Amino acid sequence: MNLHFVAIGGSAMHSLAIAMHRLGHKVSGSDDIIFEPSKSNLRNTGLLPPRLGWFPKKIDSEIDIVILGMHSKKDNPELLKAQDLGLNIQSYPEFLSEISKNKTKVVIAGSHGKTTITSMIIHVLKYHAIDIDFMVGAPQININRTIEISEKNNFILIEGDEYLSSPIDRKPKFLWYKPEIALISGIAWDHINVYPNYDDYVKQFNSFISSIQPGGVLIFNNEDKLLKELVENNSNTIKKIPYSTPNFFVENTTTYLETEEGEIPTSIFGSHNLLNLSGAQWISQLMGVNISDFYEAIPSFKGASKRLECQAKGKTSFLFNDFAHAPSKVKATVDAIDRQFLNYEITFCLELHTFSSLDLEFLKKYADTLKKTSNSIIFYDPVVLKNKNRRPISEDYIKKAFDHPTLKLFTDKNALMNFLIDKNYDKHVLVFMSSGNFGGIDWEIIKSHIRKF
Repeated sequence: MNLHFVAIGGSAMHSLAIAMHRLGHKVSGSDDIIFEPSKSNLRNTGLLPPRLGWFPKKIDSEIDIVILGMHSKKDNPELLKAQDLGLNIQSYPEFLSEISKNKTKVVIAGSHGKTTITSMIIHVLKYHAIDIDFMVGAPQININRTIEISEKNNFILIEGDEYLSSPIDRKPKFLWYKPEIALISGIAWDHINVYPNYDDYVKQFNSFISSIQPGGVLIFNNEDKLLKELVENNSNTIKKIPYSTPNFFVENTTTYLETEEGEIPTSIFGSHNLLNLSGAQWISQLMGVNISDFYEAIPSFKGASKRLECQAKGKTSFLFNDFAHAPSKVKATVDAIDRQFLNYEITFCLELHTFSSLDLEFLKKYADTLKKTSNSIIFYDPVVLKNKNRRPISEDYIKKAFDHPTLKLFTDKNALMNFLIDKNYDKHVLVFMSSGNFGGIDWEIIKSHIRKF
C-alpha cells in the first residue's frame, strides 16, 4: 500500500509508520513539529520529512490511505487536499483495526494502568517466546518498540484509549477495535475538554463493553464500584471475570507477592501496580500462559517507561519519574511510594500539564492527593498555559485546591531545578509526576545530584 501520515511525528503515529515501512509498504508523512524520540526514530528508518510543515503537493491519487493524527487540525492543508481528491482517510485506530481484522484482538482499557498492564503482558509472553502483535502507549524498559505488526501472528494486544480518534473522527479510539478479549482497569473522569461531564465520560466505557464480540471475555477491576456496576448492568453476552489486588508485603524496599508458588519478589511496587499485575495475569492466561509460568516471568519485569521508573539512585537516595497526572493516578503513586519507602523523606513534584489539571474547577479534585508529605511541589509551564488558552493559577489557589498549605509553586524550570539540587538527599526519595516534561528540565543534572547521596 501507499500510505501517507498527516502528523507523522506523534508517538503512536510515527511508530505505526515505521511498522508499516518494515512490512514493505510505501510510507510518507508530514508534520509541523517533531520531538524526540520520534525525530530520531523516523530519521533512522529514512521516514523523517525533509522539511517541517504541511505540503498539499504530497497528496495525490496514488495514495491508498491517508492516516490522520490528532495533532493535525480540521483545516490542515493536506487533509483538505485528500478530501478534495476523495481519498480514503482513516484515523490510526481505524487503520490499526482494519489491518488486524483477521487477528484475535485483545484490548486493555481504563482510565489508568493501561500501559503498565499491556507492558506486563508483552513481557510475560516474550519471556516465554510467544510472538504477538501489539500496540502500547510507552516503551518498556527493555523493549524499545511500542508497535509490532506482522502478517503471521494470530493475536494483537492493543492499549485502548478513550480519547478521540482524529480531528474529523470524534469516536473514542477503543470503539474501533471490537475485541474478543478485553480488560478495564478502572474509571476515573479525565479529558474534560472532550467529556465535559462525568456521565458522558462513563458512557464511553459502557459503549466499549457493548463493543466486545458476543461470546468474548471481559476482565475487570472488581474493586472499582462504578466499573463493577457498569459491567453487571451491561447486557452484552460476554463472559465477565473480576480481578482484585493480590496478597503482598513490603520488606526492605522490596515488594513480595504471596502466591501458591511461594513469596515472589517484584521490581514493581504499589497496590495499584499489584492490582494491574492481577489483571495482566488473567489476560496472559487467556493468551496461553498458565499461572505458574506467569509468576516465573514477572520478577524480571522492570516496568514501562515513565511508570514509576527509577531513573537514578545513590546509596540511600532514589529518583523516580512517573506518568501520573490525573487525581486518581497521583494518589496511587503517592500511596505506593509512601508504603514502599518507610522512614524515608519524600519529595513529590507534580506538573500541571493536561487540559483537565489546568482547569480551576477540576483542580479541586486533587484535594488530599499530596498530603503524605510536607515536601510537595507543583510546577506548571506558562507556555503550556498559553497553548491551552488557560490563565495563570495562583499559589494560594493551588494550596486551597490541594488542601495542602505547605505546597510550593514553581513556573520556571530553572528555579525548580536550582531548588531541587540545593537539597540533601540522604535517605530521600524524589518523585516527578507528569504527562509532560517539566518545561524541558535538565534531567541529567538532577540524576547526577541524586547519585551523590
